[in-house]
Amino acid sequence: MVWVGEFGRTPHVNKSLSRDHWPHCYTALLAGGGTKRGFVYGASDKNGEHPAENPVSPDDLAATMYHLMGLNPHTEVHDGADRPVPVSYGNVVEGVIA
Repeated sequence: MVWVGEFGRTPHVNKSLSRDHWPHCYTALLAGGGTKRGFVYGASDKNGEHPAENPVSPDDLAATMYHLMGLNPHTEVHDGADRPVPVSYGNVVEGVIA
């Protein structure tokens, strides 16, 4: 199972007493499929503004999911113009694999 949002929330409340979208630091949850159990990978800075340890990009997450499904994340497919495109530009996050 994979759960991830497209944004986190700003670390500070705005003038409307709300929090805006924050693309710099957010959470993903992986369960089953060969991932470690009860494990936290990476960390944000003290304000939750930016990754401080082991940042993971969306491409890295995709590469890891493909790998766990038994697919090489660097496999090339062809787009509508018959150009080769890798299924992911990321790298497998070995630290989350059981």
